[in-house]
Amino acid sequence: MQCDKLIEKLEQLAPPVCACDWDNVGLLAGRSDKEVKKVFIALDATDEVVENAVRWGADLLITHHPLIFKPLNRINDKDFISRRIISLIRNDISYYAMHTNFDAAPGCMADAAAQKLGLTDLNVLDKEGVMLKETTEGSREMVYGIGKTGYLKEEMTVKEIAVLVKERFHLPFVTVYGEAAPGAAVRFVGISPGSGGSMIKPALAAGVKVFITGDIGHHNGIDAAANHMAVIDAGHYGLEYLFLDFLEVYLEKEVGEDLEICKAEVEFPETFI
Repeated sequence: MQCDKLIEKLEQLAPPVCACDWDNVGLLAGRSDKEVKKVFIALDATDEVVENAVRWGADLLITHHPLIFKPLNRINDKDFISRRIISLIRNDISYYAMHTNFDAAPGCMADAAAQKLGLTDLNVLDKEGVMLKETTEGSREMVYGIGKTGYLKEEMTVKEIAVLVKERFHLPFVTVYGEAAPGAAVRFVGISPGSGGSMIKPALAAGVKVFITGDIGHHNGIDAAANHMAVIDAGHYGLEYLFLDFLEVYLEKEVGEDLEICKAEVEFPETFI
C-alpha cells in the first residue's frame, strides 16, 4: 500500500483534528508516495528503535510520541534528533507520529486503557470537541478529548485499585498519592494515559475519587491528596505502551496480510534500585 493511502487509514482511526494545538502529528519525515510493505511500530523514535527499523528494512516507522516536537534550526550529525532523521531519510523510511490525536480520538488510547481495567459507563474526562466518526451504523457525532471517567465493576480501596492497575498493565511498580478517604472503597475513577498533571483539575471537577495517570510530581500529588482525590501514578510509559498492540491489531484488520508488522520490545525506561 502506498504510504499516503496507509496514512488515510491511520487518520480514520485518529483524525489530526483531535490533536492538541501544541502538538506535532502526521508525516514528519520521508516520502508520502513510498510503497509500504513493512511497518515498524514504537512508542518513541529512540536511537535503538531507528536502528532496528533500519536493520529490519522498514518502509514506515509509526510512533506515538513525535520525534520532531520543537522546531529544528538545523539538521546535521551533531544533534541526536537530527541524526535519527538523517538515518530515516537515508534509508528511505517514512516516519509518521500519532500523539494527542490518538490520545483524544474515540476508541483509542484512553478507551483502551479504561477497558483494561474493566471500566463501564465511560465518559470523556476533558472534552475538546465533537467529530464525525464512521461506525458500522454509519456516521455519527462523537465527543473527543483527553482521558476517561468510568466505574469499576465493584467498590475497591485505593490500594486494591493500585494492585489492579499494576496487574492489568503488567507494571513493575506504581506510585500512590493520598486516599479517597481513610479506608473508603470507591467505584468512580478517572484515567488519563501519559502525563496527567494537567488533568487533575478536570478530574476533581468530575468528582473522581481515584485518578490513574503518569508523570505526577510531588506537588501535584500532594495537592490532589489535599483535595481528597487519590492519584495512582503508573508511569508515562506504563499506561501508553498499549499503543503497540492496539495499532498492530488495527493495521492487520484494515490492511491485512499485505503488510508485515514489527513492534518495538516492551522495555520500561525507568530502573528502581
